Amino acid sequence: MSASEAAQSIRTVTRRGFQRFLIEPPRPPAIARRPSAPWLAVGTVCVGAFMGQLDASIVTLALPTLQRTFHASLGAVTWVGLSYLLVLVAMVTAVGRVADMAGRKLLYTYGFGVFILGSALCGLAPSLAALIGFRVLQAVGAAMLQANSVAIIYLALPRASLGRGIGIQGAAQALGLALGPAAGGLLLAAGGWRLIFLINVPLGLAGLVAGWLLIPRSRHLQQRAPFDWAGLALFIPAVAALLSAVTLGNRAGWASPVIIGLLAGAAVLGTGFVRWERRARAPMLDTSLFRSPAFTSGIASGLLSYLVMFGVLLVAPFYLERALRASPGRAGLTLTVMPVCLAVVAPLAGRLADRHGPRLLTVTGMAIVTASLAGLGLARPGQLTLIAGLAAAGAGLGLFTPPNNASIMAAAPRQQSGMAGGVLNMTRGTGTALGLALTGAAYELGAAPWPGFRNAVLFLACMSAAAAWLASLRGHRPGRG
Repeated sequence: MSASEAAQSIRTVTRRGFQRFLIEPPRPPAIARRPSAPWLAVGTVCVGAFMGQLDASIVTLALPTLQRTFHASLGAVTWVGLSYLLVLVAMVTAVGRVADMAGRKLLYTYGFGVFILGSALCGLAPSLAALIGFRVLQAVGAAMLQANSVAIIYLALPRASLGRGIGIQGAAQALGLALGPAAGGLLLAAGGWRLIFLINVPLGLAGLVAGWLLIPRSRHLQQRAPFDWAGLALFIPAVAALLSAVTLGNRAGWASPVIIGLLAGAAVLGTGFVRWERRARAPMLDTSLFRSPAFTSGIASGLLSYLVMFGVLLVAPFYLERALRASPGRAGLTLTVMPVCLAVVAPLAGRLADRHGPRLLTVTGMAIVTASLAGLGLARPGQLTLIAGLAAAGAGLGLFTPPNNASIMAAAPRQQSGMAGGVLNMTRGTGTALGLALTGAAYELGAAPWPGFRNAVLFLACMSAAAAWLASLRGHRPGRG
């Protein structure tokens, strides 16, 4: 064999070996034949859902420690969280589009790998700048996980069980959110800030192995087509400008030239993105999805629900510590009431949605949230009253979220489930940013803890009422939104 033939043979073997990693492997037959196989896939997805929310709440708790460690300003340290949020929201829809062509299982399991690598590098970061850069890599992995999580449930379960599966996933997310502050405090005390990132490595490895073995291969994939790089080039700066504006608006001033410029840039780039996507042959985001009332009302009401949830999580600790004189530990424990109630109610809501459809449950859920927040804003609450209000709000959100998410996915064609899941998760990140920014602005309008809290929760009650109205625009029938 000549040297050129040998080189060609090596290239062929290498190419074939590489291509093997771009093909989704089937589940072992012993697993695929099990009656519980679909629910094993749901359980695997719940690992990523739990980790994503746990990581978000843990990192927020560690910001003061990072500020002291790196002798940095508060503005600089907030980029540890902001960089992650910007990349996640900007990338999750694009990742969903790629998954619809390449395979949801493929991107989900490799997402664990990227998330593990990013987490390990964050834990070893020698400087704040390096930590922020590694958080970007971690966010890419999180986007690969989140864009495909609901799509995998949608494909693994029969339509009659979709609401139940998404309810279980919602419970996993809520538990991660609830346990984050407590777990973060323990990890910070046990091993310092690096441990809050390194803990993701063993958890992520377990999720990666489970995903490779327990998630079924993708079905209803779209034909491969050139990726819409022009759309992505418009979308990422539009999202970055919008989220930067709403995140920095309170600090810089909403009328400042920087914030006005960011909002104007987001509007121009966003308009250009929508126009391009309508003409593109293979768009990153198929705007025809929004012609479905169930999809559009679900996305809009879902965004407002996340705004409300994270707005409450922002403002309640200030009231507990400054008005009720609760210790930080007691305030954190009180705050877990809302996500725990969400986690308890969500699986039940999913079951009910499979039987009765989403409309009544979603409207009722957000009506409960509206009533509970209005009650807290109209009568100055003590700690027990506040706990009751948070519990009711959590139950209402638990009643709303699984039926709403199931309705969104059921309204999208199966071959576009990754794209639909990406849009769904993009609303979570956008709602989070809006909730933190707008609720913070409403709180700061008050000159004292009680007026600030009152302003904030009444604003959130109005957002909840708007979400209930939007939810009422969907259809009645189960499985069709």
